[in-house]
Amino acid sequence: MSKPFPIDLIQKKIYSIRGKEVMLDSDLANLYGVETFNLNKAVKRNIARFPKDFMFELTLEEFESLTFQTGISKPMGRGGRRFLPYVFTEQGVATLSGVLKSDQAVAMNIQVMRAFVAMRRFISSNAQVFQ
Repeated sequence: MSKPFPIDLIQKKIYSIRGKEVMLDSDLANLYGVETFNLNKAVKRNIARFPKDFMFELTLEEFESLTFQTGISKPMGRGGRRFLPYVFTEQGVATLSGVLKSDQAVAMNIQVMRAFVAMRRFISSNAQVFQ
């Protein structure tokens, strides 16, 4: 098994959108060692496992805002994405483990879940500071 990926690097790929912590399909695909197209194709083949609170498609405004805030390269159009990205909540990421079966995807999924848990603990323990 490969060396665990640093959780802090995964946490930097978790964004807050619509009041939920989510990860972009492209970031997950990169971590899992698959193409974004193939990740989304696997999800669509198993769409009944992904209700709207597990996964949703960003609006153009949300994507542009995220692109501006994070400096994501290759926005929509020439040389970039042809479709708006999907994002996955913690539950959606957990569900991905049953859809993507490669050893790398399974190992990385565990690390991603740990990153979500660590982030939730951090937010919970610092709730008063944030208010």
